[in-house]
Amino acid sequence: MNITLDKNDDQLSAILTVHLTEADYAATVENKLKDYSKKAQIKGFRPGKVPVALVRKMYGKGILVEEINGLLGKSVDGYIKDNNIKILGEPLPVQVKDIDFDTEKEFDFQFELGLLPDFELPADQSLNVDRHQVSIDDNTLTETYDQIHRQFGESTNPEVSEAGDFIYGKLKKGDDEATERPVLFPISKVKNGAEKFVGVKSGDAVTFDLSDAFAGDASVIASVAGLSKEEAGNVSGDYTLTVEKINRTTKAELNQELFDKVFGKDIVTSQEEFDSKVRETIQENYDREAEGFVNRQLIDKMVEGTTIQIPKEFFKKWLLRANEGKLTAEQIEEHYNDYEKELKWSMIRNKVVEEQGLKVSNDEIVERTMQKIMGQFNLPEISAELEESVRGFADNFLRQENGKNYVNEYEAILAEKVIENLRGKVVVKDNPISAEDFRTQNAG
Repeated sequence: MNITLDKNDDQLSAILTVHLTEADYAATVENKLKDYSKKAQIKGFRPGKVPVALVRKMYGKGILVEEINGLLGKSVDGYIKDNNIKILGEPLPVQVKDIDFDTEKEFDFQFELGLLPDFELPADQSLNVDRHQVSIDDNTLTETYDQIHRQFGESTNPEVSEAGDFIYGKLKKGDDEATERPVLFPISKVKNGAEKFVGVKSGDAVTFDLSDAFAGDASVIASVAGLSKEEAGNVSGDYTLTVEKINRTTKAELNQELFDKVFGKDIVTSQEEFDSKVRETIQENYDREAEGFVNRQLIDKMVEGTTIQIPKEFFKKWLLRANEGKLTAEQIEEHYNDYEKELKWSMIRNKVVEEQGLKVSNDEIVERTMQKIMGQFNLPEISAELEESVRGFADNFLRQENGKNYVNEYEAILAEKVIENLRGKVVVKDNPISAEDFRTQNAG
């Protein structure tokens, strides 16, 4: 057997050629034929007495092809591993000519490889990202209390709508049925022409200018109509809302029963404590979102700031082969930049893991899963006995889906460690912003 690697001029792809001679496979094929002759059950011959020559005639080619394919797989994988060749995806077979396994004794097989180059990460503190310091404004507090009152208040479905109701129905642009979609329409948010939506009942249809109704506020239009922010900013003309049901919620009273429903038994015991806890919870949620925004920026800046040469043509071929029947060449071309960004980030992530020796222990995975379970049941602290039960739930969850849940938790923790490690590469600039402006920036 002889294996050669010929790199293309760009050094980003190569042709791997495997030359097989009869000596590489003949002995193994012969042994398999003999073994098969002992096990074959062919009419006219007693078990174990089938002539090898007959087995060779009937099954020889199939056994030969199977052996050569297995030999190729091992030899190609072994060559790549032994020579520490970093490749993209998998080797792609190159079909040069039809092979005649009946007459040929020596074979040449070629594989195209996409080569991944070495690269350097940006220097420490060479990249800048913004971190939003979100301040809670009165409008955000009002909206949160409205949500709490709606969630925990008494819901009814009156026949006729009033000013504070929600209308559940179907919204479409003019008479275009293709644009129709279900919506929950808040009458209280309408800035112009709110009277059109008061006094309506199931079966009524209201025609109105969607943009004008919400004073051109793209964030509100996007939320109400189920559009992207860009689409919402471009809406024009009349829309029709067909009423199916009226939703009305009587506000929940601010009492201990509500406090317990929202935060758990006796966590807060007065309206002052409740107000403080609501504000604290909102702030924590926005801080978490702001951190997520920092992480997304970090990934984008790392990909943009790291010079990595990608074997583009090979990558496109491999994407098409790996997603056969799911992606077309046209789709790959259309979204190629996204695929390349994902590949580059994967390479950066793997480099950080390797260079920094990042690892995730089983204890970390179990502990993380237990914390999730405790959060779902609103259990900030648990007894030793209950801890064992939660651990049992966690172990059971991690074994489900044939271990997929375990792998997902592993990958999530590892990704967090990579991001934390890369924080040293960037300068984080604090950017004060109101909660309302933060929502507007991140809508759509």
